[in-house]
Amino acid sequence: MPLLESPFAQLDLIRQPEQQNEPLQAFDAADEYLLNHLADQQPGTDTRVLVLNDSFGALAASLVGKVQVSSSGDSFLAAQALEKNLVRNGLPFDAVSVLPASAPLAGPFDRVLIRVPKTLALLEEQLIRLQDQLAPGAQVVAAAMVKHLPRAAGDLLERYIGPAQASLAVKKARLLIATPDARQPAQSPYPTRYTLDEPAIELLNHANVFCREGLDIGTRAFLPHLPKNLGSARVADLGCGNGVLAIASALQNPQAHYTLVDESFMAVQSAAENWQAALGERDVIVRAGDGLAGQEPQSLDVVLCNPPFHQQQVVGDFLAWRMFQQAREALVVGGALYIVGNRHLGYHSKLARLFRGVEQVAATPKFVILKARK
Repeated sequence: MPLLESPFAQLDLIRQPEQQNEPLQAFDAADEYLLNHLADQQPGTDTRVLVLNDSFGALAASLVGKVQVSSSGDSFLAAQALEKNLVRNGLPFDAVSVLPASAPLAGPFDRVLIRVPKTLALLEEQLIRLQDQLAPGAQVVAAAMVKHLPRAAGDLLERYIGPAQASLAVKKARLLIATPDARQPAQSPYPTRYTLDEPAIELLNHANVFCREGLDIGTRAFLPHLPKNLGSARVADLGCGNGVLAIASALQNPQAHYTLVDESFMAVQSAAENWQAALGERDVIVRAGDGLAGQEPQSLDVVLCNPPFHQQQVVGDFLAWRMFQQAREALVVGGALYIVGNRHLGYHSKLARLFRGVEQVAATPKFVILKARK
């Protein structure tokens, strides 16, 4: 893999989660463009720089020792990648102050470097939170590959920060450079809420939650077929999002024990708040993590999962396959993984390579609900 070379550092970087013969590198031309732009401004070691949505730590790791750098984003895997890449390049694993997107920022900041996220609601929420965190003379610079840069990103910068100017494209990357001006802080439209009829619950959704405005059709297909009569089973909702699968299951299974895990900090925050609203003080574990990577082997009886088929802009079944492997490892012998998936993804044959028995629980024209027994 090539090294990331910038005026600040030369780094050997890896993506998370790691896979053999990784075809993709852990940085792109938009990262290089941001670093070169910052270097042109000749920041001092006392310059406070905030990095937002640094996919694998390329930006923050490059700036260690050159400026005062903080990093915030909504991905547990991104935070893990930053820590691993610091160590990989001989830097202290805690050299960067890292904040989940669900936590308040600790400004003021002189420079803000933003990788434009796939979900523009996350960008909007981040810009609103930035408004009272900028030092006099600050600059906010957002970057993306041109093919992933919607016009709305510039509109959001102008609405919440100040006049924004688009740079020339370099190696198919572009910068949006915003100059903050004085304005009244905006009220955030997040979290959003929607209600379900069955079960009769209201669900709160922070800015970066998948299907924030309403229940996604895969989950809608899955809900009527969640396993019943679980007794005191240990159940995990893997990739829990706002927690709807676990909450619906828990309402049907009052003695079961639940663990909810997602790699999005905002999803975990939403799930924890939704659990408390629906189930009060009933015991639960809700955590941000790399799926079930930290789960004890053979410590679960049931895993519920609506797997994603993309990581940021990259589409594929790598993450789903990994979740299936994690579920198999975490389940007891005889335990079961229940999933919903698009018919065309062919999860039945993938699960059959890992599990003793795979059966179709239900199907719609678009989705299948499968049960895989270890």
